Amino acid sequence: MRIAVDWDRCEGHGICADQAPKVFSLDDEGELHYAFDGGDIPDDLASAARSAIGACPVAALRESK
Repeated sequence: MRIAVDWDRCEGHGICADQAPKVFSLDDEGELHYAFDGGDIPDDLASAARSAIGACPVAALRESK
């Protein structure tokens, strides 16, 4: 699975990092970091990643192919 991040839409709420901390994190300035940008998320993290997609309050995340 892959996730597309709409960087312009992201407001740095950090809910995705709470849901999937091995996939997403926020730096000290509140900027989102996506650990698998351009790559596949390992199967064991896919469920948490999907939870993060659903929890994003500004719909900045979506599953992509």
